Amino acid sequence: MGVGSRKRDILRVVVTDYIKLAHPIGSRSIARRYKMGFSPATIRNEMADLEELGYLIQPHTSAGRIPTQKGYRYYVDELMEESDLDEEEKKKILEVYEYERMREIEEIIKHTSRLLSSITNYTSLILGPQLRKSAFKKLQIMPIDSQRGLLVLVSDTGFVKNKVINLPQTLSSGELNKIVSYLNRRLEGLSLEQFTSRLINELRRDLYHYVRFLEDTFTLVEESLTEDERRVILGGTTNILNQPEFGDIEKVKGLLSLFEQHSQLASLLSAPLADVDSVIIRIGRENILEEVQECSLVMTTYRLGNDIIGTIGLLGPTRMNYSKAVSVVRQVARRLEVM
Repeated sequence: MGVGSRKRDILRVVVTDYIKLAHPIGSRSIARRYKMGFSPATIRNEMADLEELGYLIQPHTSAGRIPTQKGYRYYVDELMEESDLDEEEKKKILEVYEYERMREIEEIIKHTSRLLSSITNYTSLILGPQLRKSAFKKLQIMPIDSQRGLLVLVSDTGFVKNKVINLPQTLSSGELNKIVSYLNRRLEGLSLEQFTSRLINELRRDLYHYVRFLEDTFTLVEESLTEDERRVILGGTTNILNQPEFGDIEKVKGLLSLFEQHSQLASLLSAPLADVDSVIIRIGRENILEEVQECSLVMTTYRLGNDIIGTIGLLGPTRMNYSKAVSVVRQVARRLEVM
């Protein structure tokens, strides 16, 4: 038994209505709300066939039907049309990124996570750039007072690491600027992975008069290399818990625990995409982590120039509005690309 055009139309209606209403959809409701030219009895028979094929399920004998994971997958792959955002949502995205233009990438990511969750009411997850793969851009020292300065390390992806250091009393501002200029010339364009012990020893030798000052710089680099490789920025973490599907306290505890495990979340968001503009949708048990196997994840990559530097995603119930979620992550990724 195949999925003919009549079954396709009915499945589309069941999925879209269930996404909006969060309760089982009956044949009389479909006949009343949609002028499909079928009687309630015909619709009921088609829904029974769709249940037999595994696309729908009847949670209670007297209730209507709801989509299964297979039903959602068929809808996403065969029936869904990507929705357009309304003018207010488009304006919100434009305004955020006009304001963000001069910020560092880490701040932009945080604001992006809040934007995604506020537009969709789902939980946003953004996988940040891989710091180890980032290239050195510049080193700066910003004096705080006569004894201390703020040492700032900036990567080409905009990540900033900083720490307060003690400035040697014997070091003039001219000498300090000379050291910083020398380090920037030697290190520009190197990935943090290329900060080898051999390179560091060469720098120590060249600047042996300022070893103590250099140690603070090298410590900052080492901290960058040893910190969690992929950081996940979350937005709207309580949004998913407000969905009717998550009334069970055990499900809630599992999700909240997962939100604290960045390495696990990073594995959830690590997926090869076929091309720049493609979007991956993982439904229910297609997700690798047990805690989100009653959720769906919509994600795409974002770029800086020509390089993919991370992934943005939306996590919601399997009853999520896939059409809008796809549109939002795609448009936000495009805006990030031209920052």
